[in-house]
Amino acid sequence: MDSRGWRMALAGAACALLLASCTNKESRAKETPTDPADPDQTPPECQGPRDPGRVTLHRLNRAEYDNTVRDLLGDTTRPSRDFPADDHGYGFDNNADVLSLGPLLMEKYSAAAEKLVEATWKQDASRTPPLVRVCAPDPADPLPCGRQILERFARRAWRRPVTSTEVDRLTGFLSLAKQQGDGFDAGMKLALRAVLLSPHFLYRVELDPHPASMEPHRLNDYELASRLSYFLWSSMPDEALLAAADAGALQTPEHLEQQVRRMLADPKAEALVDNFAGQWLYTRALDSFHPDPLLYPFDDGLREAMRQETQLVFREFLLGDHPARDLVDADFTYVNDTLAQHYGLPKPGTQEMRRVSLAGHPERSGLLGQGSILAVTSHPDRTSPVKRGLWVLEQLMCKAPPPPPPNVEGLPPAVDPKMSIKQRMARHRSDPTCSGCHSMMDPIGYGMENFNVVGAWRLKEEVSGAQVDPSGDLPGDVHFKDGVELRAILKADPELDVCIAQHLLAYGLGRGPMDADACTLRSVSKTAEARGGRLSDLILAITQSQSFTWRRGEAEDTNEGSAP
Repeated sequence: MDSRGWRMALAGAACALLLASCTNKESRAKETPTDPADPDQTPPECQGPRDPGRVTLHRLNRAEYDNTVRDLLGDTTRPSRDFPADDHGYGFDNNADVLSLGPLLMEKYSAAAEKLVEATWKQDASRTPPLVRVCAPDPADPLPCGRQILERFARRAWRRPVTSTEVDRLTGFLSLAKQQGDGFDAGMKLALRAVLLSPHFLYRVELDPHPASMEPHRLNDYELASRLSYFLWSSMPDEALLAAADAGALQTPEHLEQQVRRMLADPKAEALVDNFAGQWLYTRALDSFHPDPLLYPFDDGLREAMRQETQLVFREFLLGDHPARDLVDADFTYVNDTLAQHYGLPKPGTQEMRRVSLAGHPERSGLLGQGSILAVTSHPDRTSPVKRGLWVLEQLMCKAPPPPPPNVEGLPPAVDPKMSIKQRMARHRSDPTCSGCHSMMDPIGYGMENFNVVGAWRLKEEVSGAQVDPSGDLPGDVHFKDGVELRAILKADPELDVCIAQHLLAYGLGRGPMDADACTLRSVSKTAEARGGRLSDLILAITQSQSFTWRRGEAEDTNEGSAP
């Protein structure tokens, strides 16, 4: 059976499991859209108008807040470090459904706004050009200067033009300060704090003309500019993007592509590496990875090198000319001397990360050979074929099995201390409660067993001394002998690009996938493939899709936007 046959067998197994269920109820955060049909044909359900869905009013998460005040005020103190942690939905911390705003966070916002305004007002007195104090007030009539400052500042902070009425309300703080015996500066600081505490700053506002209507409508230019900038930069639109919105120049695919290519080339696109890839590929989890020190030597230098390796590879795919599916078996990586020694590769002769060829080392090719991913999918004292297999199913195939049933027990101690992990896990296959899910996860994990807990190559297990067997049998009678053959099967999966697009779309929109996205994802994948199949092609296709450029309201009798 070829890879597509295996995919269909696996999809069938997944659907059967979802119906039979390893558990009684699947959480909303684990929902996946309907499996796209044959990409060579457009099924009937994809031939009509598409539902773009809706996104709940989107509060800035901590990264977005820090980046926004950096670009708005030049502040690099990262004030969100004092904020409560953001919740996650569908694997990302920018999911609008779970970004709530409680009293504690509101207090933190208020304190941060006061500090930011005080610091900016003071620094602007000697900064050239000033960021906020763009005019000097006439002592006899400071109001015109106040209006000029506030109109410009609010436009940038709220990512849209402001009305005269809104500016009037803000200048009211000047009158209020005067009534209290305070001067121009005090009134302006109050007004600037009000801008930073406004919902128009703290939230990415997208309005529906008819909130209860399911009829889709196109985003206006300013809403689309914000979607673009928070997708690619995790930050506010810059002047060029706002100017394009002012000119109504974001409504055509050509103009959108110009902006996307410009933004991807900007250093601020590093936010995609940190915030999208950091969560999609789990590199953020490296901070909490602490292997058993008696079994696996590991230190912060190795941890950082592993993190940088995955970031640098992803960045090269983001900016380079590689098809996105080559992430599975890329024939290059980035190492320094420490990581090269750990991997058994020739040292580049420096502690700086260097791009190296993996010719002659196919076992290290692609994401499955990177220490960061191998580490965060392991237990502290042993590898976990289950966690590694689940990572592949969720992150590369978008075919996560249901959660385990309640009260399920972990892997019991080995009856024979010389038993391999594969022999011990054979118990999963014999237990009908577990066999369905584990027949999907475990074999994939076996293909990564030649890497130990910290991603070092091994032929024998550390504790049992058993010989590692990296072969596996996937659903559909597909056999592979080792990790290299497993990579080939995964790369040939026609749905790999669709899955990557699904993660990008969920991150770009800040909402979870829904069934109606299946048609969009298929179109995105086909469009990107026609352009070359690069990550940038997937991003371009997503930003031009109806799901990204349109939205709709929510019927009153539904609770569609509720948190999982």
